[in-house]
Amino acid sequence: MKSQRLSGCGTALVTPFTKSGEIDERSLRAFVDWQITSGVHFVVPCGSTGEAATMTIAEHRRVVEITVEQTANRVPVVAGAASNDTKKAIALSLEMESVGATHLLHASPMYNKPPQRGIVAHFRAIADAVRIPIVVYNVPGRTASNIEAATTLELAEHENILAVKEASGNLAQIGEIIRHRPARFSVLSGDDPLTLAVMADGGDGVVSVTSNATPQLVAKLTELCAAGDFAAARAIHHQLAEWTAAAFVEPNPIPVKSALAMMGRIANVLRLPLVPLAEKFEPTVRAALVSVGALTA
Repeated sequence: MKSQRLSGCGTALVTPFTKSGEIDERSLRAFVDWQITSGVHFVVPCGSTGEAATMTIAEHRRVVEITVEQTANRVPVVAGAASNDTKKAIALSLEMESVGATHLLHASPMYNKPPQRGIVAHFRAIADAVRIPIVVYNVPGRTASNIEAATTLELAEHENILAVKEASGNLAQIGEIIRHRPARFSVLSGDDPLTLAVMADGGDGVVSVTSNATPQLVAKLTELCAAGDFAAARAIHHQLAEWTAAAFVEPNPIPVKSALAMMGRIANVLRLPLVPLAEKFEPTVRAALVSVGALTA
């Protein structure tokens, strides 16, 4: 599959683990298939939701390799490859490229807190080093560093930087990017509650956590927005609202892994320092899944 402009619903895939904590390859293959047959438009392995921070390089490579094999060119594979060390980010990017990823997702460097010109230099170095396109990921809540709109627009001028996943929660900032971006550059919501608002303002889609459990509904929401049917899209947005809230009662991906275990899709296994959902939140997650038809009462 040739690299292409990203739009619609991309699922930030969880990584299934076995009870002993190894990658559950069988469950991962089945999960990727289910996501695609449910209508998602691209998949994003090894991001925050996929617990990439606790994987070895070999595991990271294997998860992306399996995802690429299982998609069989049906949808793009946007592989997470972030590091706060630019040299390591490039090395991991080349690994992801070698196993067939179509795009790369890179968060701005966490912990270092570079100035905006350092963020530009980081992304440009990665984009110059690889042949597949980059998606910039702005997530200040995890990195402690906002990528300003002017910086994103400067990066958008690079021919190998194709999109931004915007999880700043700042609709004014996102709107500024949408208004001034090049036509080839996609703006994707990085916050499920804001997908409707971002797309109503001209954005292109979402990299979604909630679509792990409700792929068909989130994909349909983005399709309706793209078609300009915002009344129908709003109805799905409201239908999803209880689940969208429940998916973040504890840090992601704790609630969504619990939800998928309730649905029988994966085992409820996370890697430390993440731990399973607190028992007090289980009824909230279960009720939310019932509300969207993902579970029967």
